[in-house]
Amino acid sequence: MVPSLRLRTRFLLSMLVITAGLTTTSLLLVRRMVEQRVRENIAEGLQNSVQTFQNFQHERESLLTRLADLLADLPITRALMTTHDPVTIQDASQDLWQLASSDLLALADRRGVIVALHTKASGFTRETAQTYLMRMLQDEDANRWWYGGHHLYQTFIQPIYFGSRTDGSLLGFLIVGDEIDAKLAREISNVAASQVAFSYNGEILATTLAEAQASSRELGALVSAPSQSAPATVQLGTERYLAASVELSAMQATPVRLTVLGSYDKESQFLSSLNRLLLALGLAAVLTGSVLVFFLSHTFTRPLADLVGGVRALEHGDFHHPLDSRGNDEVAELTGAFDRMRTSLLKTQRDLLEAEQLATIGRMASSISHDLRHSLSAITANAEFLCESGLSREQKEELYQEIRAGVNRMTDLIDSLLEFARTRESLNPSYGSVREPVRRVIHAVRTHPRHQRIYIEESFHGSGMAWFDSRKLERAIYNLVLNACDAAPESDGRVGIEVGETPEGTVIEVSDNGPGIAVPIRDRLFQPFVSYGKENGTGLGLTVVQKIVHDHNGRIEMERRQGKTIFRIVLPISEPRALHTAGVDGRHTTADAHGIAKDPAARLNNLGNSQ
Repeated sequence: MVPSLRLRTRFLLSMLVITAGLTTTSLLLVRRMVEQRVRENIAEGLQNSVQTFQNFQHERESLLTRLADLLADLPITRALMTTHDPVTIQDASQDLWQLASSDLLALADRRGVIVALHTKASGFTRETAQTYLMRMLQDEDANRWWYGGHHLYQTFIQPIYFGSRTDGSLLGFLIVGDEIDAKLAREISNVAASQVAFSYNGEILATTLAEAQASSRELGALVSAPSQSAPATVQLGTERYLAASVELSAMQATPVRLTVLGSYDKESQFLSSLNRLLLALGLAAVLTGSVLVFFLSHTFTRPLADLVGGVRALEHGDFHHPLDSRGNDEVAELTGAFDRMRTSLLKTQRDLLEAEQLATIGRMASSISHDLRHSLSAITANAEFLCESGLSREQKEELYQEIRAGVNRMTDLIDSLLEFARTRESLNPSYGSVREPVRRVIHAVRTHPRHQRIYIEESFHGSGMAWFDSRKLERAIYNLVLNACDAAPESDGRVGIEVGETPEGTVIEVSDNGPGIAVPIRDRLFQPFVSYGKENGTGLGLTVVQKIVHDHNGRIEMERRQGKTIFRIVLPISEPRALHTAGVDGRHTTADAHGIAKDPAARLNNLGNSQ
C-alpha cells in the first residue's frame, strides 16, 4: 500500500512539477525560436550570396565581353586572320592568348572552322570546341558554356572584320573563355561568404567544400535534383548545410548550376552555448522556485499542521493542546472554529459523564435496593418466625439457615460492588498452577443443589502455570461456570472446563451447549447490570470476571463454536510488573477484611452472584 503524502509535500511536488514544466516549455520554445531564427538568417544570407554572385557574374561577363571586343579589334588579330594559314595562326596567336590572360582562346575563319585553340588545361580538344562553335553560329541563343575533358568554360564570341564593323569584310571569329575552376570557386566563396559548388549536368566541377564532402552522395543528389526556390537542408558528413542554387545556363539539356551552401552547424555553434545557458537558467529557476515554494508551502501549511496536531491530541483525549488562531484567513477561521468545537465537546463530554454517572448510580441503586430488600425481607420474616415459641430444634435450624443464606447473598452483592472500587494493587499474586483453583470450583459447583443435573467435564493439558491471585481467579471461574450451568439445557446439559497452554500464556476455557448469548445483550455483555432471562440476576457476574482478568493483565473472549458458547481466559505466564508491585507487600484484599470465609468450599459458596 502506497503511503499517503502530506499536504505540504503534495503542494511542493505539484509546484515543482508546474515550475519545471513551465520552465522547460519556455526554454524549449525559446530554443526553437532561436533555431528558426538561425535558419532564417542562414537562408537570408544564402539569398544575399546568390544575389551577390549574380551581380559579380554580371560584372565579370561585361568585362569578358569588352575583352573579347578589344582583342577582336587589334591589328595583330586582323593580320593573323588575313594569312588564312592555320599553322601560322595557331603559332602566332600564342602572344595574343598571353595578352588576353584568359583560360581559353580560339580563332575561327569566316566559315566557322577553328584554326587556333589555346587552353590552360589539357583534355579540351579542338573537335569539342568546333562542335560548340557551330551551335553558337547556328543559334545566337545557344549555350555559351563549353564543356570537355571535365573542364567547363564560359565563352564570349566576337566577329573579326577587316575594316569597320559596318562596311568591312568578315575575317573570322575570336572566342575568349574563362574556366569554372577551384580558383574561381574560391573567389566567389569569398564574395558570397559561403561555400560554393559548380556543377554541370549533375557533375561537380569545382567546389570549396572538403574532398570528403564534395564526393558525398548527398551533394551529388542535391546538384542533380530539380532546382528549388527555398533553401534545402543537406547533411554532408558530420555537418549540416542549408543550400540554395542558381541556374547559370538557360539550356535544360546541359544545365550549369551554382550551389551556395551555408553551414548550419557553424552558424548555430552558439546554440550549444545557448543550450547550456538555458539549461543553467532552467535549473536555477527550478531550484529557486523550489526554495520559494518550500517557504511558501511551509507558511501556508504550518497552520494546518498545527491544526492537525490539535486534532490528534483531541483523538488521545487532550482538550487543551495549544492552537494559534491569529490571522484573518480561512485557516485561522477553521482553527478558531475547531477550538470552539473542542471547548463545546469538552463541556458536552463532561455533561455526558455526569449524566452517565447519575444513570449508573440510579441503575445500581435500583438493582441493589431490589436485591437487598428481597434478602432483608426474607431475613426479617425468618427472624420473626424464629422468635416464636414452640418451634422445634429442626425448625429453628431451618430458619437459621434461611437467615444465613440471605446474609450471604447480601454479603456477596456488596463484595461484587466493592470489586469495582479495588485497584490492581489489591491483588496478592503467586506463581502456581491454575489446576487447583479450577478443581475447587468444579467441586463447589457439583455440590450445588441447583446444578446437580448438569454434566461437568474437565480437561487439563500442560502444567497450567501462571501468576494469579487464587481467591480472585476462583471467583472469576466460579462466575463463568455458574453462568454456563444456568445456560445449559435442563436435559442433557453439558459444561466443559479446559486448561491448556499457548505461546501467549495459560488458557482457561469454559463452554456450555446452551442456546448462546441473547441478541439484545450480545454487544454489551460485559457491561454492569446487564442481565437477560434471569429472575434474580444482578448483571454483575461477567463484569466482575472481566475486571479480575484485566487486573491480571490477561484478556477474556467469547465466541460461538460448534454449537457451544465458549468463554476463553488467557493469563500471562511471566510475572507482569504491575502484579509484582501489587503482591510484594502481601497485603490482604478488602474481601478478606470483610470476613469472607477462608475455607475453599465455603468461600466458593459465597463467590457466586445471582446472574
